[in-house]
Amino acid sequence: MPPYEKEPFPGLFTIDCDYIFPGVACAYLVVEGKEAAFIENNTNHSVPILLEELNKAGLTPEDVKYIIITHVHLDHAGGTGLLAKHCPNAIILAHPKAAKHLIHPERLIQSSKAVYGEENYKKLYGEILPVPAERVKSPADGEEIQWGKRIFKFYYTKGHANHHFCIYDSLSNGIFTGDSFGLGYREFAVGKNPILYPSTTPTDFDAEEAMSTVDTILSTGADKAYLTHFGVWKDLKSGARQMKQGLHAMQNILSSGERSGLEGEPLLEFCTGRVRAYLEREVSTQGISLGEKEEMLLGFDSKINAQGLVFQIERKKRKNG
Repeated sequence: MPPYEKEPFPGLFTIDCDYIFPGVACAYLVVEGKEAAFIENNTNHSVPILLEELNKAGLTPEDVKYIIITHVHLDHAGGTGLLAKHCPNAIILAHPKAAKHLIHPERLIQSSKAVYGEENYKKLYGEILPVPAERVKSPADGEEIQWGKRIFKFYYTKGHANHHFCIYDSLSNGIFTGDSFGLGYREFAVGKNPILYPSTTPTDFDAEEAMSTVDTILSTGADKAYLTHFGVWKDLKSGARQMKQGLHAMQNILSSGERSGLEGEPLLEFCTGRVRAYLEREVSTQGISLGEKEEMLLGFDSKINAQGLVFQIERKKRKNG
């Protein structure tokens, strides 16, 4: 597995959150003078890792000015409440539709248990702490926040989730994309070219909106994307092509699922098999062999992507009566 860039830009650090195993999810620490910001935080289990990296940078939890999340899915924001407790001066920045779930996480917890199962949920995420409402701010779409030498500009980016935004960083000319620019694991960067593919996890996948979001990311002029899964992606045009190809493939699987007449577990198996077949073709094309870790990643993403597709199929059926 190729190494990831620990410091892709001076004062900007990639932190492996050791989610499930190393190389699956990261957060970013941004240092601006005597202050710091965390972008993404993963889960409660990652909070000690983040605080250790902050200490290595010569700063304390009291120096953290911002805790920013791209969206409220727990592999991005599950540790927000605990991290905020450790960082008493930090302002939490989130999309307005995400902010309400940080303040009142009950529905988020229940929906996550439905996706992962009670036992796996507890193992992965532990107890989700609420964030005090007075500490949460929601930048508007297109809003800019001046912080030292840099400007953070926020872009609302639907497609993966309705409560998602991306953050453009003027100083590094990079953009923190959460899940809006796909999954680019290090394991799949050892063939001819790195592989990037979309995430269609429950519950808000919309292929058309996701493609529009890819164009929005390109329009910022950023020359790199800071992926949460995982690390820095430097060829945005190549990434955009792969994302749109993958989004078309996911939409085709969704349409096939609608036509299949299947429901429940048989529909999930149908979609999972087709998502897995697509991902395996992409990996095989690049000459990447599947070891135990690669198999686990493909298996996990195939199922959770399929769950998002099935959710859309079943919601459409209910809507159409």
